[in-house]
Amino acid sequence: MPTDQALKLAQEADLDLVEIAPQGRPPVCKLMDYGKFKYENAQKAREARRNQTNVIIKEMKLRPKIDQHDYETKKGHVVRFLGAGDKVKITIMFRGREQHRPELGFRLLQKLAEDVQELGFVESAPKQDGRNMIMVLGPHKKKADAKADHEAAKTAKAERRAEREADEQAERDAAHAAGPVAAKKERRRSENLDADIDV
Repeated sequence: MPTDQALKLAQEADLDLVEIAPQGRPPVCKLMDYGKFKYENAQKAREARRNQTNVIIKEMKLRPKIDQHDYETKKGHVVRFLGAGDKVKITIMFRGREQHRPELGFRLLQKLAEDVQELGFVESAPKQDGRNMIMVLGPHKKKADAKADHEAAKTAKAERRAEREADEQAERDAAHAAGPVAAKKERRRSENLDADIDV
């Protein structure tokens, strides 16, 4: 249909002529209310943004000659990140002569992956990147599931604390109702003081 006829049809129907596929031969157009079309697209985009999950990548940096206690501390952070549903990027930083021994970093990354395998999996295998060696660990749980588990644990902990406080209060009330508090011990002069000093 010629453009002028299409425009005439749009004016008669009190609608807009909107070009849908400009690359087509001939270009495809549609009669519609353009304002309503824009509004619906904005609603769809907003809904898509609401439903998407933001993937957060936490980073942990290690050295090849890390001490056992430091390793345990860093591993604890990685466990916490994976438990919260976040990805973790592990970076081994090499300095000086350490660059000629990449197998040290590789072994360290393998050990860490084995230590946290119940919470996460190796998403990208260890690879050398200049002076660094990088590996990415992904969580088994999704962020929403981890958040729900955390909230449930928090609620259970608060309930246990309330029960414990109620039990302690009941014990205090029972002790108070049982009778007067035992008389305080008489305070005497300390035996290790010098007798000549008047207190």
